[in-house]
Parts: sequence; C-alpha cells; structure tokens
Amino acid sequence: MLARLRREFIAISMLLVGLVLLGVLGSSLLSNAMMQRSFTLELLQRAIDGQIEDITLGDTTGEQSADLMLAVVVEVSPDGTPYAGYGNTAIEIPDDMLQEVIIDALSSSESSGNCSEYHVAWMKTQTPWGWRIALVDTFSRAASLRVQTLTSLVIFAVSMGVLFVISYLLSGWALRPVARAWERQRRFVSDASHELKTPLAVILANTQILQGTEGIPEETRRWIDSTADEAGHMKGLVEDLLTLARADEQAATTAKAERNLESVDVSELVSRCALEFDAVAFERGCSIECSLVPGLHAPADQEGLKRVVRTLLDNATKYASGGTPVRVTLTGEGKHARLSVNNRGEVISPEDLSHIFDRFYRTDDARERQKNGGFGLGLAIAKSLVESMGGKISATSDAASGTTFTVSL
Repeated sequence: MLARLRREFIAISMLLVGLVLLGVLGSSLLSNAMMQRSFTLELLQRAIDGQIEDITLGDTTGEQSADLMLAVVVEVSPDGTPYAGYGNTAIEIPDDMLQEVIIDALSSSESSGNCSEYHVAWMKTQTPWGWRIALVDTFSRAASLRVQTLTSLVIFAVSMGVLFVISYLLSGWALRPVARAWERQRRFVSDASHELKTPLAVILANTQILQGTEGIPEETRRWIDSTADEAGHMKGLVEDLLTLARADEQAATTAKAERNLESVDVSELVSRCALEFDAVAFERGCSIECSLVPGLHAPADQEGLKRVVRTLLDNATKYASGGTPVRVTLTGEGKHARLSVNNRGEVISPEDLSHIFDRFYRTDDARERQKNGGFGLGLAIAKSLVESMGGKISATSDAASGTTFTVSL
C-alpha cells in the first residue's frame, strides 16, 4: 500500500510540474516562432514597398531589427521571367532556386508564403509590368527555432529527471509517519493475536472438559456449548489476523526476487481443491464444473495458493443460487496462469465490489454471521497471499455473467 501511495505521489507531482513546464517552454517556443514570422512579414512588406534602408551598426531604436535578415526584391514579367533584383546587401541567388521560388509564388493564391523546397519566404504584389516579389532567407530563423526546440527538450528532460529524484526523496519523507503508523498497527495486530492464542486455548480446553463431563444440567450445557462455539469463532479470527500480519510483514520486507516461491502444478492443486468442495457444493444446492488446462505450472507458495483457491470456492458455493453450477476455469495466457471462479447468484453492487477485498468488509448484514460464517477476512487474506506471490486478484459482478473472481500468477 505504501509503495503504491509513493508511486502515485511521484506520478502526480511529475504530471503537474511536467504540464506547467511544457506550457512554459511551449509558450516560449510559440512566441518566438510568431515573433520571427512577424519580423519576416514586416521585412517582406518593407522590401516590396521599397523601404529597405542601409543598416547602421549599434542602432538601439529597434526599428531596423527586421532588416537584419537577408532580403531581395525581384521584378518578374507576366510569364515569370525575372527582370532584375536588388536588396539591402549583395546576394547571389542560384537560378534554379530563384525559378523555384517564383513558380511557388505565382502559382499560389496567397500574397505571401514559404517555398516548399528552400528556406525562403516570399511576398508578391502585382505591377503594371508584371509582378514584384520580395524574398527573405529564413534559414537562420529555422535554425534558431530548431536550437530552441532542442534546448527546450533538454531542459524538459533534465528538469523531469531532477523532479523525479526530488519527488522520490520527498515522498519518502512525507510517507514516513504513515509507514510508522502502519508498522505499529501491524505489530499490534500480530502481538495481540499471539497474546490471545493462549487464553483462547485455555477456554477451549476447559469447555471441552465441561462438555465431556456427565451430570451437567441441560440448561447449563447449552451455555457451555455456546461458549465453545464463540471461542472457536474467535480462534479462527485470531488465526486469520495472524495470517494477514504475516502477509503484510512479508510484503513489507521481502522483495519479489527473494520470495520463497516454488514451481507449483496449479492444475493439480486447483483440481484437488475442487474435488474437496464437491460435497460442500452438493450440500449447498449447487455443483462445481471445472475446465482446467493440464500441467500448468507457476511460481507460488503452495499452501498459500491452496488457501486462496479454497476461499474462492467457499465463497462461490456459499453465495451461488440453488441448482446453478460454480465454474472453475484455469488457462495459460502468455507467461501467466489465470484462474477464474464464477457463480450465479445475487449481483454484487459496484459500491460493494470496490470494497470486496477490504478487511472485515461484508456485503451481507453483519448479524448474519451465524448463517454465512466468517468475519469478512477471507478475501482480504486471499488478496494478501496472491500479492505476496507477485500476482493479482480482481472481481467482477453483473446480471449477465454472474460474479467472477480472477487470480493471475
């Protein structure tokens, strides 16, 4: 849980800052591109109007900033033949380039544009003797935008890397109190469960002795039997809490590569568990149908996986409608073994489904424990065991396909 919270903290931080950074860098790049385009159009207009003047070094007015690009004006006959060219500097234009730009300009319905083959922007106006076309070299503008784009990408990548490191460190600091509280809770559950085992063992032993004693009045025996039943329920609860505490400890201290997993014949294990529950299903008015791929192996804890399968079969047969089958399916999907247990019964609402693996959560009324048994820990334990084996467990429920629990290893 803490690892997931940390990942979410880092992801949210990087997403928010990344979007802001992209907005700033993108706005700067767009603003520069629009400004350079504006300068280009201003120079083209001034060139075509014959307003290009000599450039003075050291000018600080900013009025001639657009003239710092290379500009040429070409007089063109109606058939596209250039008469002459002049500009604010001596510029040599290759004939093929000039001809290509003239063709682009005259074939376009726009008054200005860019040559598709060369880094040249143009603007045209019609004259009594043909056309006047102003040309500006935009290579430096394109190069500047490329450099700015590359610089922005480098800044973004470096910033996101630095942000990741900072977010990782800050998330560890921010979640430290939560981790301490979680550890204290886990230790409390484990220690309390251990401490409860001894008095429960004494209570169960004493009640067993009393149950075997002759001459106890029937009314008194009823209270003894009730005490024995509740002590048995509490023993089951304590054992479930210890299982959860051990699973939490293993998840917190053991890396995936260090988990004590072995190659388990999942097909055989599921088949044995289904066979064990045949009689249970018959008593509960349903049946079990299996469709298992034979010889399917997966790294798992055999006892833990057996408990997971039994929990799913117990729930499925418990809540299945009378006369309906519980379908157990095991398939191999790529490198994963996929087990699904489906039953037809009352549909679990989306609100309940989102909490189905929460500890002590029950979809039925809490007062019905005597009817259905359990403390709402079975699925929570199954989830902890599956995740401790590096797998995933999920549940779906709808009227069309029933309720399905799926385990992927």
